[in-house]
Amino acid sequence: MSHFGRLSLGLGLAFLYGPILVLVAFSFNASALVTVWGGFSTRWYGVLFADGPLLAAALVSLRVALAAAALATLFGTLAALALDRGGRFPGRSAFTGLLYVPMVMPEVITGLALLLLFVATGFERGLVTLVVAHATLGLGFVAVIVGAQLKGFDRTLEEAAADLGAGPLRVFATVTLPLIAPAVAAGFLLAFTLSLDDLVIASFVAGPGATTLPMRLYSQVRLGVNPEINAASTLLVGGVTVIVLGASWLSARGGDRSHAGTA
Repeated sequence: MSHFGRLSLGLGLAFLYGPILVLVAFSFNASALVTVWGGFSTRWYGVLFADGPLLAAALVSLRVALAAAALATLFGTLAALALDRGGRFPGRSAFTGLLYVPMVMPEVITGLALLLLFVATGFERGLVTLVVAHATLGLGFVAVIVGAQLKGFDRTLEEAAADLGAGPLRVFATVTLPLIAPAVAAGFLLAFTLSLDDLVIASFVAGPGATTLPMRLYSQVRLGVNPEINAASTLLVGGVTVIVLGASWLSARGGDRSHAGTA
């Protein structure tokens, strides 16, 4: 790589991650002023864990993310199987397009569309609508990850199990699912992450008693930034980073397993 390329890369990384590093550093600031360094301290993490409303919002986010990720994983995996094993069925192109639309559509449009749907059907906004909306957001990502794993799948293993007398469900449970399990798990973690840090869609579809952590943080930031918010954001960034790294590792492991099975 040329010197210009290294410089461009360095500036790009600094632009992307510099503010996050500053946020993390100031979450350990002893001063109550977010722009003045007063020494190293973990006092704001103690204040954070004593903040009842913030902890309640974090619990709501975790519950919604787990439920939404489970639904997205279930339907995303089924969609990937339908596209990989269904052949040229009628409406395949439309199905594929609709599956991937939430991935490329602005979240404002997705949130507004879901809001209009819930209002038109008379569905009361709350935790259920939040789970449905986040599952819709993550479904396409799960389908892409699982579909990529299925592309390199050795179908002869399924054929061998069928020749030995296993039915379709048993073949799927004992052969297909274990081999694509890393991709399924990676899709679950990615859907979980998307739900956990979503603000825009949640702002449209959440109702009373369904305030998520990003919504709570945003409402507090509008009143002024304090080191407690820095601490909460640092924990959120750390958790998302660990989940994304875990999803990447599982996805890579699934690819290695697929190549090993083919060999």
